[in-house]
Amino acid sequence: MIKIQPQYLSLSKLLDRRLFRIPDYQRAYSWTSQQRDDLFDDLIKTHVKGKDEGHFMAALVCLRRGTQELGTDEFQVLDVVDGQQRITTLILLLKTICVALDSKDKTQKKLQGELSDLLVKPDSDELLLLQTNHDSSHYFSDYLRKGKIAPVSNANTTADREILLAIEDCRRFVSRWRDNVSDLIALGALLKNRLYFLLHEIEEEKTVYTVFEVLNSRGLSVSWLDRLKSILMGVAFELPKVDTDSLIKELHTKWRDIYAVIGLRQGLSTEALRFAATLRARTAPSRTMSEEDAVHALRDLALNSAKGLREVASWLLEVTKASDRVVANHRLNAVTRISQARLLAVAISLRDDISKADKEKLLAQWERVTFRIYGMMGNDARTRVGDYIRLAWQVVNENLSKAEIGRGIAAIGKDFPIEKAVDELRNANCYEGWEVELRYFMFRYEEHLSRNKGMIFSKDQWEKIWMASPSDSIEHIHAKSKAPEKQKHRLGNLVLLTPNLNSKLSAKPAKEKADSYIKTGLLVAGRVGAMISKSGAWSKKEIEAWEGELVAWAEKEWAD
Repeated sequence: MIKIQPQYLSLSKLLDRRLFRIPDYQRAYSWTSQQRDDLFDDLIKTHVKGKDEGHFMAALVCLRRGTQELGTDEFQVLDVVDGQQRITTLILLLKTICVALDSKDKTQKKLQGELSDLLVKPDSDELLLLQTNHDSSHYFSDYLRKGKIAPVSNANTTADREILLAIEDCRRFVSRWRDNVSDLIALGALLKNRLYFLLHEIEEEKTVYTVFEVLNSRGLSVSWLDRLKSILMGVAFELPKVDTDSLIKELHTKWRDIYAVIGLRQGLSTEALRFAATLRARTAPSRTMSEEDAVHALRDLALNSAKGLREVASWLLEVTKASDRVVANHRLNAVTRISQARLLAVAISLRDDISKADKEKLLAQWERVTFRIYGMMGNDARTRVGDYIRLAWQVVNENLSKAEIGRGIAAIGKDFPIEKAVDELRNANCYEGWEVELRYFMFRYEEHLSRNKGMIFSKDQWEKIWMASPSDSIEHIHAKSKAPEKQKHRLGNLVLLTPNLNSKLSAKPAKEKADSYIKTGLLVAGRVGAMISKSGAWSKKEIEAWEGELVAWAEKEWAD
């Protein structure tokens, strides 16, 4: 029988004489502004209720890793198994309060010293919480030790971005509290004394996953991917006649790598989990599995064996990497937001026996068909669901040849010919609700113009464009505020510029924009600039001419 004595502790007592670690096989920090704002609102509500009221922050599950001496003090070292998002956010908030306190005020200086010594141990420079996993940029540790803040634009991964956004959110909340709620002493006191945790300190790692499942069954908020990991690790500890230490170490390595990839992209964990299970279904499915069904399916595939556990973890890692390759490719990612279509691209990417050149040809065919269906013709996610998913499953499970995959993609697109697709672009609203597709469309035309001129395609400008919001780069040539209603959103009145240049030019007459278009270095914008310079205006005639040029090119580019 498992014997655990949960401790109900205030944050102050929780952090006293303990050092926390995030193991590298755990996911990176992933809370968003919405979750942080929910926490901040709870803090204000707790303050308003009065000093006799507290706020329960849910359970914290930790694995004991021994003790560590720092100076004359001894600290219990704990691996955080569940609760890292809450504890990380609160520690960032404590640091923000520490930075904001006025050292000239005696009371504030005292709290500042207490918080500083709590967060970074003075005798050793040791952090209260060591953000070890997927924090190669050291944004978390630099903030705790030095108060150093990097701009969010520096972030290269989703994990880095959320840490930097969390610091920004904490700073805004502290300012809001000080300006509208109370003083920082009151906020510090609330955090230390009126926030409560149920701490589960566990001695053996195998017990961790049992406790995790019990808490999950009682409503603990946890992702399905995390739950799958817990289930598989729990199975690993129960296997007889197995080198458990070796197996656990190998599984930890796999999950570390999975979480490292997931930390790069928001939402990748959900899709990777669903795709991995769908592509390993026993028979060809007609829909993508839900997260819950995916967990059960992958659990069954593990077969209660060391071999099965290794294979499931390895497969999930493969699919996660393949999904990331598709999402990281701006061009492929822009083709569609429809899940079943991306599943087929991932399936093709997974085939190691197909050469890189042949994969590129297949993905180019996938790109043409998929953009016609969902981009040009605007079909929704109900369109060709089963066809995409069954073909993706066959690509992985039936070892289809390159020719067979190509015929399968062609079959999906046969009812969506290019002639009908380009008709949807003529004299239509190609702006509202089509911003992402328009940016991709213009990117492809930029490639086309580069090839025709024998130029090396410049990716530097386009990297800036891909990173910005689509609307920050889309320009109405005849100003949106002045163009006739029937003309303003037509394809022939739209062009892409470098981010935010459109806001500087937006209200100007077209003839005053021509020179700026040409100077962008973008061939598409330069082409429009040259057309304006030649005609001296941008009227219905020029709009129809530019639209005609684009549509004629599209009819060739996305044809079978």
